[in-house]
Amino acid sequence: MITDMFLLTGKVALVTGAGKGIGKAIALGFAEAGADVVCAARTRKEIEETASEIEARGQRALAVVTDVTHSEQLVNLVTQTMQAFGRLDILVNNAGGTGPRSALETSTGYFRRSFEFNVLSAFELTQLAVPKMVETAGAGTIINISSRASDMVQTAFVAYGSSKAALNMMTRNMAMEFAPKVRVNALSVGGVATESLEVVLNDDNLRDMFMRNTPMRRAGEPEDIAAAALFLASPASSWVTGKVIQIDGGTESPSIAVPVTPL
Repeated sequence: MITDMFLLTGKVALVTGAGKGIGKAIALGFAEAGADVVCAARTRKEIEETASEIEARGQRALAVVTDVTHSEQLVNLVTQTMQAFGRLDILVNNAGGTGPRSALETSTGYFRRSFEFNVLSAFELTQLAVPKMVETAGAGTIINISSRASDMVQTAFVAYGSSKAALNMMTRNMAMEFAPKVRVNALSVGGVATESLEVVLNDDNLRDMFMRNTPMRRAGEPEDIAAAALFLASPASSWVTGKVIQIDGGTESPSIAVPVTPL
């Protein structure tokens, strides 16, 4: 049956930022599809809760406290994954994020940190994971969680938008090098109902503006992204690599404009 192509039975997935929001939804979705999951994030309590929910679904889980901006912690993450499960099939580079800041108020340090968090961390972890995938499973798949800020012009997102645009191109370049053994794709995500969107959803005026400017008239849910990630992680997408897939409720222009001081 074609639905069998969406199963992850016997696979091992590593998900960063798995303590809440999109990362948690992806981790739980993978477990429901039959994968064992390594949950990584900075907050122990959150990833241990995610791991417990995975185990309640009948799958094995490992929680590894990890700050993805520290190289030695990424090495430890992959090492613990291999020690616990002996293989790695799927990597989701979900951890990331940078708050809005006008261009003239964005320091070079802030810009640099945005790239370290959103691009370099995914680059380093991918470098560590891909050889293990090929050695242990013979193949694998990488999913990078990007943002529509990567290709829509928005005020106050010069650092975040630039770093996510770089993540998109990194995805495409790596896909060419790693094919056919390891597939690399990205999800370009719109406004999803997570902590980062609460300031909009909890304000009547901002929420109404957001809904009006989103063709599907609602914010995304973490499960919307998890469903797309499951497609990219599973054999259902075995002929898909090097793609940046937009999951955004049909948005083609910013739903909310962040005000900046005019010159």
